[in-house]
Amino acid sequence: MNLNSTPAAKSAVDDLGQHATARVVLIAAAAALGGFLFGFDTAVINGAVDAVRGNFGLDAAHIGFAVSCALLGSAAGAWYAGPLADRVGRVRAMQVAAVLLALSALGSGLVTGVGSLVFWRLVGGVGVGVASVIAPTYIAEISPAAVRGRLGSLQQLAIVLGIFAALLSDAWLASTAGGASHKLWFNLDAWRWMFLVAVVPALIYGSLVLGVPESPRHLVAKGRLAEAKDVLRQVLAMHNDAALDAKVKDIQESLHSEYRPTLKDLRGPRLGLLPVVWIGILLSVFQQFVGINVIFYYSSTLWHSVGFSEADSFSITVATSVVNVLVTLVAIALVDRIGRKPLLVIGSAGMVVTLGAMAWCFSQATGSGASLSLPAPWNMVALVAANAYVVFFGLSWGPMVWVLLGEMFPNRIRAIALAVAAAAQWLANFAITSTFPALAEMGLAFAYGLYAAFALISLIFVLKAVRETKGIELEDMQG
Repeated sequence: MNLNSTPAAKSAVDDLGQHATARVVLIAAAAALGGFLFGFDTAVINGAVDAVRGNFGLDAAHIGFAVSCALLGSAAGAWYAGPLADRVGRVRAMQVAAVLLALSALGSGLVTGVGSLVFWRLVGGVGVGVASVIAPTYIAEISPAAVRGRLGSLQQLAIVLGIFAALLSDAWLASTAGGASHKLWFNLDAWRWMFLVAVVPALIYGSLVLGVPESPRHLVAKGRLAEAKDVLRQVLAMHNDAALDAKVKDIQESLHSEYRPTLKDLRGPRLGLLPVVWIGILLSVFQQFVGINVIFYYSSTLWHSVGFSEADSFSITVATSVVNVLVTLVAIALVDRIGRKPLLVIGSAGMVVTLGAMAWCFSQATGSGASLSLPAPWNMVALVAANAYVVFFGLSWGPMVWVLLGEMFPNRIRAIALAVAAAAQWLANFAITSTFPALAEMGLAFAYGLYAAFALISLIFVLKAVRETKGIELEDMQG
């Protein structure tokens, strides 16, 4: 029996779903700060790529791995985040992520060789992977359905703000030192300080999550019903005990709290997994296969290689990250009005056009490697197309995938299914990021043409397979 089918329970749930307090917004914002660290930690390498490559004498394959190795750690962190969150709770898992990110920032800034840099980037990657799973899960579980999309989008807003902060600090540090490879304070290279500054937001994140309540759905799963009611009362503008009891009972039924979910629960009749799990995995993969992180990991090197100065390349990269932040704000305003699926369709169509334009522009380039040149007007057309591409991604696949992953799975498998989907996302990110330097040496037109092809496939996938989740209660999600 679905408790939402009874008039009293349905009325109570609807009443709960329509109210969000300032407290729930603040709680969601604190959890989303993990996304800030996610964005900062993964993008900070952008300004350090050339300096690290020169300092350690790395070729294209090795710098590709040094840049992307954190993503392997992220895949591992995402894979184990679900079981960790189900065992110790969402809040404690976020605290673990904060500690790992702080240690990684400190270790990466003080490395003595490329091996130790890879190790500490892997440690940070694990923290990013945990945060990438727990933050959207937690936000979805404490949010009313009516505003869940907007609150869930805070994760992506925090990510793009983290990317912006990382690129801005990279540019400032490089400018202050006179170059990323030049000395700065305490006789440390500027690229080392690029990593070290991440200690500050990691400590802030760890401090803030100490003050947020545990997820009510986790508390119900653990049989801590009184605590779950208290949390629901805190985060929702609802003080009717009967309504709260109805909500708790509804959560109980959907969770089947006597059973701990495992990977076996994701099995389905086709291709080994439930259809909804495959959809989550493919959403994650396509989000990366359209090549967005090439822009945020390599853009300074890319623009420098086609004729812009180092200072101008940093400025262009920062400007692109500002565009990303602004369109994410637009996405937050639209997500609960027009829905998740329409935004994904718009984004995929736009990325096909803009990536195709970038591929065409780079087909006009002359030279190769360090002597690559993109003559006018193609250099400016490519710059406009790249920023338009970021607009379409930031409006759609950036925030919408995280919103969908946080809410599309049935309650009883949400954490473990999100972990699998997020792990797939990080592996896809690693595949794209680690192969870009080699693809770039083959030809940037080929690389961006490949990403355009994936954008076209993503459009077909959304139209055929993705269903709208706007306004649906988490307890009503089906597998």
